[in-house]
Amino acid sequence: MEGREEVKEPKPSFPLSLWELSVPSTVVIGFLLGLAGVYLTMPASDYSFLKLPRSLEDLQLLRDHLETYTSDYTIQVLVGYCVVYIFMQTFMIPGTVFMSLLAGALFGVFKGVALVVFTATAGASSCYFLSKVVGRPLVFSLWPDKLSFFQAQVAQRRECLLNYMLFLRLTPTLPNTFINVASPIVDIPYRIFFLATFIGLIPAAYITVKAGIALGELQSVGDLYDFKSIATLFIIGVVSVTPTLMSKTKS
Repeated sequence: MEGREEVKEPKPSFPLSLWELSVPSTVVIGFLLGLAGVYLTMPASDYSFLKLPRSLEDLQLLRDHLETYTSDYTIQVLVGYCVVYIFMQTFMIPGTVFMSLLAGALFGVFKGVALVVFTATAGASSCYFLSKVVGRPLVFSLWPDKLSFFQAQVAQRRECLLNYMLFLRLTPTLPNTFINVASPIVDIPYRIFFLATFIGLIPAAYITVKAGIALGELQSVGDLYDFKSIATLFIIGVVSVTPTLMSKTKS
């Protein structure tokens, strides 16, 4: 009709800024530079065996080759291991269980557990901040109501978040990659995330690293977590969340 102005609906803008889009590529470049530095400081040789292990056979081949370098080029092997593990955790690449087994095979139980816990925590933290920069704006643009609901649920339980997060880390109830990505989106504070990750990963890391010492005896990755191991992890997880459950019952 004449005299009536047409109201134009605003066009939806892309939820990520140029800076937010540049963060993942910058992280990838940083990891590639780290690997390039390790490669350039290693002696000239055939490194065709270097690839992400996808089976126990690949892992045994990688272990056999790296054992010859670990004693003479310990720093380079450690840096290369850390860069690869953290990169896999950051971008949710499957196969970190093989890297944990490799740590046990190359460095023994105590050094291996320390290495796995450090790299797994660093990788999870890197994934946390990457999800906070990139994942959170995407989720908010797609499902703002659902995101607000889950954030409110987390806020109501803020005093006992550490116990809940420890339970999730200790027990195989949720994949670690899901926890890494979802935590910053639903407003889990990084301090809680870091403590739960660092402490909660120790039992599973010990089981995996210890199995890596006897790598030749493993028939499949499924042998790592038998009923006894899973039951032990669940018991530790239940113990970690029991104080919270008891306080809720009293209240």
